[in-house]
Amino acid sequence: MSDLLTAALAVAERGWPVFPLRPGSKAPALHRETKCPRTGACTSGHAKPEQRATTDPNRIRTAWTHAPYNVGLATGPAGLVVMDLDPPKPTDPPGTLSGAQILEGLCRAMDKEVPPTYTVTTPSGGRHLYFTAPAGVAMRNSQDILGRHIDTRAWGGYVVAPGSTTPAGAYTVTDERPLAPLPAWLQAKLTASPQIVARPLRSHSAPPSGSRRASYASAALRNEEQNVSDAPEGERNKALVRAARALGRLIASGDLDHAEVEDALSRGAESAGLRPYEYRSAITSALNWSIRNNSGSRRTA
Repeated sequence: MSDLLTAALAVAERGWPVFPLRPGSKAPALHRETKCPRTGACTSGHAKPEQRATTDPNRIRTAWTHAPYNVGLATGPAGLVVMDLDPPKPTDPPGTLSGAQILEGLCRAMDKEVPPTYTVTTPSGGRHLYFTAPAGVAMRNSQDILGRHIDTRAWGGYVVAPGSTTPAGAYTVTDERPLAPLPAWLQAKLTASPQIVARPLRSHSAPPSGSRRASYASAALRNEEQNVSDAPEGERNKALVRAARALGRLIASGDLDHAEVEDALSRGAESAGLRPYEYRSAITSALNWSIRNNSGSRRTA
């Protein structure tokens, strides 16, 4: 029996549904919605990885005989909330804090604690903290709500399970203690309604008509987020790229903040049903393209 099949069965034995990821990858090995044959498990509609995940050892053995698949863990059906603490990216400015450092600072600021819990170390040097989801609450994925480089996965998401490997290394259990419940204060922050607040324009770029431009920029941000959220199946990626290119012009002109735009587009993409691996690179590349091609539009005082 292969190590990856053993890993998949071990995760399923905990009652956590699994599904195959591409060998050596974090991406699902299942077909995309746009290529769904509408047969088999998808006869009544496209079945997403979360819906196809299973704890049935026979189905798992059958699936993992085809290829050395990595193991995806469907967090929602597993009753989990997994906090993903990433290290700084190579493209981040010097001195950027890791997700773990930001979480520590948040705890100090709020005089709260995050209890020790089952922990998996990722190949990048990040950590996945596993918590049991609160009863009666459908927790959803989040990105940067708690701080930069801190994501959570719950309903609508998945994590790469321990035992999986990528070219960068292995996902390894580094704390096997029982799972802690998600702290109530973290639940409150993660379930609070997101607010889109227009950040003040930088002083060097605020003209006399700044209030009108700020209102326009704020409205554009809301509208484009909604356009992405409302995009129909098969059009979501196109809508996301169009929105990112439109808002990138407002970043280049100094009317919107880059991080603010990324947050809004990510919320819209999540609401539309896109996964982080589907939308993050699309947002980054489309914004970079737009900013680069509109770099001469920045206003001066």
